[in-house]
Amino acid sequence: MTMTLEDIARDLGARLWGDGTLRITGAAEPADAAPAAGGAARIAMAMSPKFAADLAPGAVALLSEGMDPQALGLAGAAIVARPRLAMAGVTRALDRGAEFPAGIHPSAVIDPSAVVAEGASIGPFVVIGPRVRLGAGARIGAHASIGADSVIGRDATIHAGVRIAHGVTAGDRLIVQSGAVIGGDGFSFVTPEVSGIEEIRHTLGTRSEIRDQHWVRIHSLGGVSLGDDVEIGANATIDRGTIRDTSVGSGTKIDSLVQVGHNVRIGRDCLLCGLAGVAGSARIGDRVVLAGHCGVNDNIFVGDDVIAGGASKLFTNVPAGRVVLGSPATKMETQLEINKAMRRLPRMAAQFAELQKTVARLMQKD
Repeated sequence: MTMTLEDIARDLGARLWGDGTLRITGAAEPADAAPAAGGAARIAMAMSPKFAADLAPGAVALLSEGMDPQALGLAGAAIVARPRLAMAGVTRALDRGAEFPAGIHPSAVIDPSAVVAEGASIGPFVVIGPRVRLGAGARIGAHASIGADSVIGRDATIHAGVRIAHGVTAGDRLIVQSGAVIGGDGFSFVTPEVSGIEEIRHTLGTRSEIRDQHWVRIHSLGGVSLGDDVEIGANATIDRGTIRDTSVGSGTKIDSLVQVGHNVRIGRDCLLCGLAGVAGSARIGDRVVLAGHCGVNDNIFVGDDVIAGGASKLFTNVPAGRVVLGSPATKMETQLEINKAMRRLPRMAAQFAELQKTVARLMQKD
């Protein structure tokens, strides 16, 4: 399908400037966007003046309000009020996506009791277990597997090598990137006697004695429940619940290499960024953002609209709306003051050493 700059501007609700008939063949970084040639160009994501400085004269760009395409010497531009939102629209329009051939590949193994709705694309060596139900328009990549009794809604996109275990329920428009595992057993063990872990929870570090201890598995009888429009990144893992399901609310996006433990409840429209980890039985509210490498302790509650900065470690409950940072996580403004104080410590130590010397000299005079 041929798309012109005018088409893009109309779809975005953007203000068109310049030649709207230019065919848009793709997107580019500003420095890589060549001038329009032969009636076609790639559209540059030049959404702020610092990016626009790299544009070549005659290029085509997505600009924010207040930027001057004529002064930049552009051939055409779509001008928008909220550039990153417009970028979402442009990339969606230009994304050809992974190729999923229509129909069911002859090497796929589908249990006779499974129900695969019309319009599904099932790739090579896919395994679909007993009593699985796949909604209309599902696209399943090569070597993926879906375990018994799992239910996947409409228009799912499950990329190559995904593992969905038994008893997983997902809503419509699920997207799972390669290597993700949904529904593996929870990491839950107990010892016949009181373990060292149980002891130090009460004593905060003191051990009465150290002895042999052997771990007994607590089996995972629950599943995993995912809402509508959930996205799960490459090599992320979501463990099944012990008794009830581990759950992820509609609209939540989970980045690559995120670990979600057993019994966790995650609300709607959350963002869990790369390498975040949520320990078992934690509860995460709606619209929570956990930046990269965040950790959430087991059995705590993180309220709605909390934002945790990168590498924050949440050990205790966090009230709704709070912005936290650090390890242990505190209010962001408090952590920034702590960071400033820590940077002053070497100077303070040197000053203290000088004071010690001064006091010592004064005492010697006495």
